[in-house]
Amino acid sequence: MLSIIREILKLALPAVGEMVLYMMIWVLDTLMIGNHTGQIGVSAVGLSSEIMYTFTNMLVAMGLSISVTSIVSRSIGSRDFEKARITSDIALKIGAIIAILLGIIFFTFPKEILTIAKADGEYVLPLATKYMRICSIAIVFNVLTSVFNGIFRGCRNTKSPLYTAFIVNVVNVSLDYILIFGKFGTPEMGVAGGAIATAVGNFAGFLFTMTQLKKIPFKINLFSEFKREYFRELVKLSIPSALQEGAFSINRLINVTLIMTLGSLAFAANQITINIESISFMPGWGFAIACTSLVGYSIGEKDYKKAKSYVTYSMVLSSLVMGIFAIIFLVSPEPIITAFIKDSEKEVITIGSACLMIASIEQIPIAISMVLGGALKGTGDSKTPFKIVLFTNWVIRLPLVYYFIYIQKAPVTYFWKITALQWIIEAIIILVVFHYKWKKNYEVE
Repeated sequence: MLSIIREILKLALPAVGEMVLYMMIWVLDTLMIGNHTGQIGVSAVGLSSEIMYTFTNMLVAMGLSISVTSIVSRSIGSRDFEKARITSDIALKIGAIIAILLGIIFFTFPKEILTIAKADGEYVLPLATKYMRICSIAIVFNVLTSVFNGIFRGCRNTKSPLYTAFIVNVVNVSLDYILIFGKFGTPEMGVAGGAIATAVGNFAGFLFTMTQLKKIPFKINLFSEFKREYFRELVKLSIPSALQEGAFSINRLINVTLIMTLGSLAFAANQITINIESISFMPGWGFAIACTSLVGYSIGEKDYKKAKSYVTYSMVLSSLVMGIFAIIFLVSPEPIITAFIKDSEKEVITIGSACLMIASIEQIPIAISMVLGGALKGTGDSKTPFKIVLFTNWVIRLPLVYYFIYIQKAPVTYFWKITALQWIIEAIIILVVFHYKWKKNYEVE
């Protein structure tokens, strides 16, 4: 038991640290912008970031990157290093194409995209347009780094992605402070300064990643031979993973646009709560990533009993950590919210505190859902998590949000009650489905 826990923690803790560091960038951007510009700045940065991260996460971070982790881990577990190498090369080529296309779209059409997302034309739209255009430059480096991170994790190396995240964080946060507030003789740039900091931070992270390639147990070569069967397997696994993230993130983006109709006060409170909760998500993602890699490797070795142990202990550890966040959100919501906005914004603080208390309910269900979804992907099954997320987000969550928020104009706290209900249902469904599939495919009678 202890050896299993040690293996999980060896991979999960760096992965959790990496995720926390990446989310801290978004959180600290929001914190500094909120203290500098107030709710208008928070809304502009929040909406722009939501849109950009929706598509990069959907196509790469939770699609292509997770899929390459699954294939590489299973290939290395079965000692097929050639497959791991060629699949990694194919993933990087696909990632480069996606990165360039997204960068061009967000740089060329930011105003049009934000207008569709219901950005306030007088105040939020000009700031959000500027932020998105500058950050579009960072997307190319962010996407390629994400694919490399997926390869590292497939090789059971979560430390290199952690170090990269640390570099990105230090550069980004340092420049945030300098450029947003105009320190050390620089002009006070506000929202634009935050965007520049993000772009430079992502570039620095990409450069550092290039120095870590020697830690991969095969040589990356973008001009290597192309094997159609490896390409098909990667795409076959990536599409459901991407669609799963799309089902979640596009749904969330629609919810954001619906909440925007309640006004900038409700939107700012909601966005601050999302940013705070995003930190609590990170243990779930970290243990899910570790579970994908360890389960994939064990399946490659045909050690199904060990794979099941990884799943069980990953779920327990993730639930314990996220349970601590639940207690913190329930007991001390107001001091946490206050750190992200000017003290004078009393209504934002009151509404945000109520939202954060409700968010405490969903923490353990999130942990269960994320880890079991990661375990299924480790087995090569990305369709099941996609179907479950599609159902809970589009059949349960979205209709309820549309009715209560858009039609009834209910307080934004209703959004968080609906979200908690959705996560509880999702956790129950994936628990039942995972148990059935595992017993059917891997348990010997």
